Amino acid sequence: MPSGYFAYLHDLLKQRSGLLVTPDKMYLLETRLMPVARKHGYRNLQELVDAMVAVPDEPLTVEVCEAMNTHESLFFRDQAPFEMFQETILPELLKRRAAQRRIRIWCAACATGQEPYSLAMILEQEVKRLEGWKVEIIATDISHSVLERAKEAVFSQFEVQRGLPMQYLVEHFKQEGEYWRLSRAIRDRVRFRPFNLLDDPRPLGRFDVVMCRNVLIYFDMETKTRVLHAISGAMAEDGVLFLGSSESTIGITEDFWPVEAGRGVYKRTDTPPSVAEQMN
Repeated sequence: MPSGYFAYLHDLLKQRSGLLVTPDKMYLLETRLMPVARKHGYRNLQELVDAMVAVPDEPLTVEVCEAMNTHESLFFRDQAPFEMFQETILPELLKRRAAQRRIRIWCAACATGQEPYSLAMILEQEVKRLEGWKVEIIATDISHSVLERAKEAVFSQFEVQRGLPMQYLVEHFKQEGEYWRLSRAIRDRVRFRPFNLLDDPRPLGRFDVVMCRNVLIYFDMETKTRVLHAISGAMAEDGVLFLGSSESTIGITEDFWPVEAGRGVYKRTDTPPSVAEQMN
């Protein structure tokens, strides 16, 4: 692809979604955007870009940006963050929010919904402890198409085999041919909304827990800083942030400090915790 065409797509994707596409990832442009090009009658990416430049087309631009985003997700991904949420974070929040009896959770870049639904299944398991509480899960993604899939909550055999404990499959899913449909009770615990992480999240409300896992790896340093600062502004003072195991806030922002009890888990605080400090 000529450098001018690559530069156009590079700048468009960074501006619209924060996605950083480097020259060594040229194959991603080809594999993910060629179906979009063919759908609209273009023979190659050059023709697609020429059309976008000649006549600005917002729906086509959105389609291009959505096609380039990674929507990889699975139930209880990496397991440890979910165990920590259930065993450490949730009990602590029940103490700290005893007066309000309300907890708000944000799953950012939720893709097809496995992450928020995993949390919802944990909450269903803790239903007795949560009696009289209002616990909200807000799940967002930049892609409208994957949000529609998430709302349907219908998963393939392959998807339910990736990380989902058999106990949860039996309790919360019903088989429909080759697919599995999640129960209404679990689906009703999650509200899905379109949201771009480059936008201000404060209109979504204030959150006690934020999961933004395996997203920052696609951003450059400037965008990581911007996104983390925005997230911190939408969190309670003692809120907890979950990142992917290979992601970190260290050297990027001082809005968060690592919680020793779990890798990839951060506490929103103005003062760095001591080495021995846990969640309490």
